[in-house]
Amino acid sequence: MSKNSIATRFLRGWKRLHMNQVLVLSVSTAVLAFLSFFHVYSEGADISALNDDMAQSTVIYDANGDVASKISALKNEGVKIEEVPDHVKNAVIAIEDHRFYEHDGVDLVGISRAFVQNVKAGSIVEGGSTITQQLTKNALLSSEKTYKRKLEEFFMAREIEKQYSKDEIMQMYLNRIYFGNGSWGIKRAAIGYFGKDVKDLSISEAAMLAGLIKAPSALDPNKNYEEAVERRNLVLQMMNTHGFIKEEEYKQAVAEEVVLNENGGDPLRGRYPYYVDHIIDEAIKKYGLTQEDILTGGLQIHTELDVTMQSAVEATYAKDNLFPKGSDKQIVQSGAVLVDPKTGGIRALVGGRGEHVFRGYNRATQLKAQPGSTMKPLAVYAPALEEGWGVTDMLKDEEMEFKDYKPQNYNDKYKGEVPMYEALRDSLNVPAVWTLDEIGIVKGMESVKNFGINLDPKNDRNLGLALGGLSTGVSPVTMAEAYSAFANNGERHETHAITKIIDKEGNTIVEYKGKKSKAVSKETAEKMTTMLLGVVQEGTGKGAQIPGRELAGKTGSTQVPIEGVKGTKDQWFVGYTPQLVGAVWVGYDKTDQEHFLTTTSSEGAALIFKDFMSEALKNTKAQSFNVPPLSKYIEEHKRKQRAKSVKELEERVKREAEKQKKQWEEAKKKLKEKKEPKEEGKKKETKEKKSDSASTTTDSGSNANSEPNDKKDTGGSDDSGGEGDTGDEGNAGGEGDTGGEGDAGGEGDTGGEGDTGDTGDSEGDGSEDKD
Repeated sequence: MSKNSIATRFLRGWKRLHMNQVLVLSVSTAVLAFLSFFHVYSEGADISALNDDMAQSTVIYDANGDVASKISALKNEGVKIEEVPDHVKNAVIAIEDHRFYEHDGVDLVGISRAFVQNVKAGSIVEGGSTITQQLTKNALLSSEKTYKRKLEEFFMAREIEKQYSKDEIMQMYLNRIYFGNGSWGIKRAAIGYFGKDVKDLSISEAAMLAGLIKAPSALDPNKNYEEAVERRNLVLQMMNTHGFIKEEEYKQAVAEEVVLNENGGDPLRGRYPYYVDHIIDEAIKKYGLTQEDILTGGLQIHTELDVTMQSAVEATYAKDNLFPKGSDKQIVQSGAVLVDPKTGGIRALVGGRGEHVFRGYNRATQLKAQPGSTMKPLAVYAPALEEGWGVTDMLKDEEMEFKDYKPQNYNDKYKGEVPMYEALRDSLNVPAVWTLDEIGIVKGMESVKNFGINLDPKNDRNLGLALGGLSTGVSPVTMAEAYSAFANNGERHETHAITKIIDKEGNTIVEYKGKKSKAVSKETAEKMTTMLLGVVQEGTGKGAQIPGRELAGKTGSTQVPIEGVKGTKDQWFVGYTPQLVGAVWVGYDKTDQEHFLTTTSSEGAALIFKDFMSEALKNTKAQSFNVPPLSKYIEEHKRKQRAKSVKELEERVKREAEKQKKQWEEAKKKLKEKKEPKEEGKKKETKEKKSDSASTTTDSGSNANSEPNDKKDTGGSDDSGGEGDTGDEGNAGGEGDTGGEGDAGGEGDTGGEGDTGDTGDSEGDGSEDKD
């Protein structure tokens, strides 16, 4: 070999070596630059938006501490990783990223494997994105498919792996991934598809949910059942392949029939909407929370809710036949509430009929309507009893006018006077107004305030208060709270729904302390209950009777305030048993010439009350008020009336006796006056006769023997004076016994106008006494 050939080959070899070195250096520089850029970019990657706030629904608990409803404004809800079973996590890992616990966010092995598989298949059949990359894409990046976004995904995935543990990453992923059918996060997916909590999912169900992640809509089991089952089986196979489940578990899971939640969505979400609306209002107005706090804060709100009672009221409001028929423009509306009189806890409420609107008009709590005659016990009869009046005291019931106010009874009939219990039983208007006028408006207003009803000191200061004529009106919950005092020995508890609120960290941020006050004395409460029992048993509240239960209550209605229109604007019934107080209102939201009620409360509101009250108490043992029955007061009233009649008769007899005595005295006087002239005439005639006789005697005596005769005559004259023995004439009926004629049947006794009292007596025993 020549030197030139050797030199040429050396030169060529050196050149190749140089070129290789340059290439290696260039590649090394490029890789170094890429790695440097990768490091710098990943170090500065912003993942602050990845805030694992564990967003959760606010959960509503009933009075027994059981979950009753849920509310949320979030598209997804969080669940702690500790609450997620291993087979649920493993199902997702097996199908989405089986090397999840081995890589640091970007799985180069997985990417290479996916690349080879896709090349062989001639299409993309396998993805190389890790769970961390998917979390990055869903939580931090847009959905655009560009190299820049993919590069950002790599960097951020690496940064996430540095700042969070694998369990934290898995928790964030499961709470954010979309499972289709409106279900964001594993929690909503479990409830939406299977009606279960995540902790209760079986291996088969976990595998089906994991299979949905690839194509949520196409694999929705509600629409494409077979495809979803096929995908589930693939997930189970992968779980078996990667050692997450044993062969036997795999076979059982494949054979398990998929049972889907037919209702779709969370069965607890949206339950008891009107009660939940009131909870939100109470939390905002009373405790200062915001709607956002309640809807996104993952709170636990414990309440006084009784789900049996709530369901009973809701069932009644679903019965259209119980309510008057409305029109195309307006339906007849209503609101009702049930309250525990011992605590003031709201057990149930419904705020309207028809479609519910979130936090819309709640007629159980926000209504302002005139209460009608349901106000009589509060403004008139309770304060009257407190002032010492009695259940059987007589009240005036006659047409009368109080200055410029003239109340009328419903039927325009009047009895003159009626006992208090009857006036209340038959809901008579005039006796109520008359009684309020007697005790004073101030007493009535003070009483109403004691029952928890706010009054306008100026506009409500009038006798119309007796009949429920308020300036602003009341709601069913207000009336239920007021009447609860009658059921609770005169003590009124503030109505409330919330007992306590716990935040997502487990801290108690709200706790109801309880507010109570004395409305009336226990004695008055018992007497009112006795009379209100009579209203239901025999009066206007008969329609509310519940067989086998003692129920006290009062009807109320108001007239349409449109001239020329005769009808009812508002219907009320407020009633109670020893355990439960209820109030219901029925009417139109807007009363006009075409929209008003044609029935009274006894035919409408009372029947609605009976329907839900009897069902609400079906699992509750009947109790007694243990108050004196109305019959006792009625009998007492009859005794008083009989005693009054006897007394009146005695007084009448006495008056008649005095009248007779007076007449007798007057008759005697007249008789005496009549007899005196006759006696004077007789005396004069007698004297004249005696005088004549004396003359004759004197004459003849003087012829015979004048001296003796003169003495005799003189002595005769001295003996009587002719009148010295006037008593002779007196004995014969003379003046000395003038009454002798009277006794002998004188005019005074003979018929004696003096005893004409017989006629007086017969009049006193006549028909007037029966009336």
